[in-house]
Amino acid sequence: MKLKLTLILLVLNGYLQAQMPLAPARHNLEKRVSITLSNTSISEVLKKVSRAGEFYFSYSGTLFKQDSLVSLDIRNEPVREILNKLFNNKVDYKENGDYIILRYAANHLTIEPENITTAEKLYLISGYVIDTETGRKVKQASVYEKRLLQSTLTDQDGFFKLRFKGDHTEVILTASKENYRDTTLIFLSDIKVKPEGYKDSGSDEANGVFSDVESSGLGRFFISSRQRIQSLNIPSFFANSPFQTSLTPGLSSHGIMSAQVINKFSLNVLGGYTAGTNGFEIAGLFNITKGDVKKLQFAGLFNEAGGSLNGFQVAGLLNNVRGEKKGFQAAGLLNRVKENTEGFQVAGLCNLSYKNMMGAQAAGIMNLVAENAHGVQIAGIANLVRKDMDGTQVAGIGNMTRHLKGVQIAGIFNYAKRMDGFQVGLINVSDTSSGYSLGLINFVKRGYHKISVFANETVNTNISVKTGNSKLYTILFAGLNLSENEKVRTAGLGLGHDFLINNRWAIGLETTGQLLYLGNWDSSNLLSRVQANVQVQLVKGITLFAGPAYSVYSSDNPANSSSAGYKQNVVPKHHTSFGSTTKGWLGFNAGITFL
Repeated sequence: MKLKLTLILLVLNGYLQAQMPLAPARHNLEKRVSITLSNTSISEVLKKVSRAGEFYFSYSGTLFKQDSLVSLDIRNEPVREILNKLFNNKVDYKENGDYIILRYAANHLTIEPENITTAEKLYLISGYVIDTETGRKVKQASVYEKRLLQSTLTDQDGFFKLRFKGDHTEVILTASKENYRDTTLIFLSDIKVKPEGYKDSGSDEANGVFSDVESSGLGRFFISSRQRIQSLNIPSFFANSPFQTSLTPGLSSHGIMSAQVINKFSLNVLGGYTAGTNGFEIAGLFNITKGDVKKLQFAGLFNEAGGSLNGFQVAGLLNNVRGEKKGFQAAGLLNRVKENTEGFQVAGLCNLSYKNMMGAQAAGIMNLVAENAHGVQIAGIANLVRKDMDGTQVAGIGNMTRHLKGVQIAGIFNYAKRMDGFQVGLINVSDTSSGYSLGLINFVKRGYHKISVFANETVNTNISVKTGNSKLYTILFAGLNLSENEKVRTAGLGLGHDFLINNRWAIGLETTGQLLYLGNWDSSNLLSRVQANVQVQLVKGITLFAGPAYSVYSSDNPANSSSAGYKQNVVPKHHTSFGSTTKGWLGFNAGITFL
């Protein structure tokens, strides 16, 4: 038995839409403002109107020419009328909280129903979407019911058909198309009319909140053209749903409306495309989310989020977040965050943060932060922070940052333009340094670059290169005992620290280790020294130094077994024995330093 309904068909044409709202007057659009401006840019006019009305405008930068100048003399008129005068009725206005959303809409739509069929628990509605000015039927326009989350696109002839199952007290159809103003068709039974701006409680704010994932490479490949057009036609409608399932983005329990729905639980057998996740989402292959991801998201291949991440995100290959991240990311290959990153990231290849990072990153190849980092980076090859690093970097090959306020540890090299921390690596490089660098070569552009020529009781001619700063410098040296019968060849390295007394006087404390060559390689001859040098600067670039040294010599070479012409007894008569192969004695060190 057919259900009797009273059908009231309200077709709102473009002219009426331009002159009056479908819903009761909205607060911000009806506020009255007085403003007088001469030769002022449109963007500045909008700023002054928003300040006067205590609300905000949201609009695309391409909505109007940025250099367009207008003059206005408005006395106590509604904001809606000011906008109509400013844009000559070519812009559509929608309210969303404290925002008035502006979008280009010079053209007007209307809906012409062709067939309305009702039965028990069934509504069938079909018709055409038409351009009110030209009379042409509009193809690929979105026709949707906001609350029931059902929609379709008009075909090449502008025709649509929608079927609704269940007992519904109202059916409200909206037609949307890019560059057109929306129009709404309302079917009433024993109901109350909802405002045109109605949306479910808790739904996220629209226009400007979500990033456009449809334009990405993954989006173009996996999202159908119908879904992208739907999203383009109705960018500012979003609703909440407790559950959705999908086989692919085009085969979903929400149908073509999936990109307008924020779900608490989402199960995507192969892949899914949703407006957002506020709970748990899992996919066999991929998840594509137009907006924010909250709590948990898992995918066999990749997760693509157009908004922010607040929670856990795990993918077999790739996680890509176009907003900011707070929480945990794990990917087999790559984690990429376009805004700030907070929390922990782990990736098989690389972690990329396009702004600031606070937390920890671990990657098999590289961690990259485009701005500042505060925390820990661990990488198999390299860590790079383009601005300031406050924390620890550990890499198999190298670490780089502009300003280090922490620790760098690398297998080969560390670089910090300004170094106020601690570096450990084979090669450490910086422009300026007030910290400590420990390595074979420590090069500070505005630090030590000193060459010393010196003698001691064992080798009478030595030359060394000192690099670093006064807190810690590296010593690389070689020497030759010039003698016909007591030759010695040596090479070694060491570390030093200068205790600065004033501009001329200092005391240098150094420790070195060196290998002595006595004519053959049959035995090892190792000499370790600790020396304290009193240094006095004669003129800029020339310093004399001298001081005591204590040496410890270890050799398995029997006495008088050196080759002919080489020194037979390295150990002096006055010495201390620390076993059969180790001796110690007090000696001296003296020389001159240049630069």
